[in-house]
Amino acid sequence: MSHETWVCTAAVLAIGVLLLLIIKFKVQEFLALLLTTLIFGLAVGNQPNDLMKLIVAEMGDSLGQLALVISLGAMFGTVLQRAGAAERIALTLVEKFSDRTVSWGLGLAGFLVATSVYIDVAIVILVPMLYGVAQRTGKSLLHYGIPLCAGLSCAYTFMPPAPGPLATAGIMNADIGLVILFGVICGIPAVSIAGPLFGRFIAKKIMVVPPALAVAGIGGGSASGSASPASLASPASSSGGGPGTADSSSSARSTGPGAEATGVMEMSPGRPGNPDTLPSFWGVVGALLMPLVLILIGTVGRVIGGDSTVVTFLTFVGHPVMALLITSLFSLWAFGLKRGASPGDLQRMASDALGPAGMIILVTGAGGVFGGVLIASGLGDTLSTAMRDASVPLVVFGFLVAAVMRISQGSGLVAMITGATFSSPLAESLGASDATIALTCIAIACGGAGFSHVNDSGFWMANRYFGMSVAETLKTWTVMKSLVGLTGFCMVLILSLFIS
Repeated sequence: MSHETWVCTAAVLAIGVLLLLIIKFKVQEFLALLLTTLIFGLAVGNQPNDLMKLIVAEMGDSLGQLALVISLGAMFGTVLQRAGAAERIALTLVEKFSDRTVSWGLGLAGFLVATSVYIDVAIVILVPMLYGVAQRTGKSLLHYGIPLCAGLSCAYTFMPPAPGPLATAGIMNADIGLVILFGVICGIPAVSIAGPLFGRFIAKKIMVVPPALAVAGIGGGSASGSASPASLASPASSSGGGPGTADSSSSARSTGPGAEATGVMEMSPGRPGNPDTLPSFWGVVGALLMPLVLILIGTVGRVIGGDSTVVTFLTFVGHPVMALLITSLFSLWAFGLKRGASPGDLQRMASDALGPAGMIILVTGAGGVFGGVLIASGLGDTLSTAMRDASVPLVVFGFLVAAVMRISQGSGLVAMITGATFSSPLAESLGASDATIALTCIAIACGGAGFSHVNDSGFWMANRYFGMSVAETLKTWTVMKSLVGLTGFCMVLILSLFIS
């Protein structure tokens, strides 16, 4: 067997080892990725000491910028969620949209919220707010819940500064501004089809009434009572939940949705439950858009190029680290100090945010290490030759790897990191353009977003918070998630026709 053939065979076996460690032996993802990297590196002929030096070097290279961006993004999201930003957006859009168009407003609400708020926290807070609306109108809860969850799912996997797409962009060395741009272009059709359109269709087929206990706890569907549905959470959530588990992260598996929601509500200044004490709608929207706009400004500066003062300023404020630092400092003032939080409260919020962020950083770093060892093995050159012969586009490869991992082990974050890990050496060998690499990040996100089923704790959160049977959850949540992934991927394929 030639060395190239053995490297490809070892890479396939490495995926099998990774799945075995995570699924069968329940090894934490960071450890599973690190162990797989060691096994693969030794199997393809690396000397043990040289392999350790490579692993340490790659860990540092992988996390230089990414650790800062994920940490700052986590602080920003924590401040917003505890100020009631998610509730404010949902309440305002429900009020502004008519009964005929409210599902579109909820899809938009989910898309805005999930760029910065962990998706499982958003579900805990926002889905119970829909119980009163569904009870008042007599429509199936799915009419409102599916659009909301489609927006949450899409933004959380497609759009930085959410952890999953940030991790993917970091491993792929992608331009985050281009990832945001393509995420919006691919995300809007995905939310529209998987959200309001599918929600309206499935709500006519399956009548889901709000869980009786939650309705009693919520009353009129206000923001209060979000702790009530925690009692409905599946036991699986405590071991498989955590920030973003439904889509992009299973890294904080020690916290279930009930515990997370309680922490969110305890330190919220001037709350809970009174819409009059929530932050202003436009203030929240401005804060959510601020990092995206700043990063896009930086992308514009890099496109213009040159050494002028204006370009230097644009690229400086638009650097992802600087953009999120500015946004985090603004949110600490606008949604913390200005709303009555003490410096001690802000310190505790920032510390709480760094716990789950730290696990995401470690898992992402381990994925980067795995990718570095794959590059050193020569896998990228071997795969690029094979893909040229088979005419397989890079975006298709990234989507398929992420989708296989998503279906196999359930975690969207692990699926996206694995997809990026195997696509990164391939992109390097192919000499892919910045636009192609950014579009591949979205293709990987599509694979990581779709196909949620019983091995995903997000599936069980939907099962309990919507009060559905397993069969109904497969017909609704699983189909919605698959539509998000497949619609987004169709948009990726269309865009790839115009990008070289």
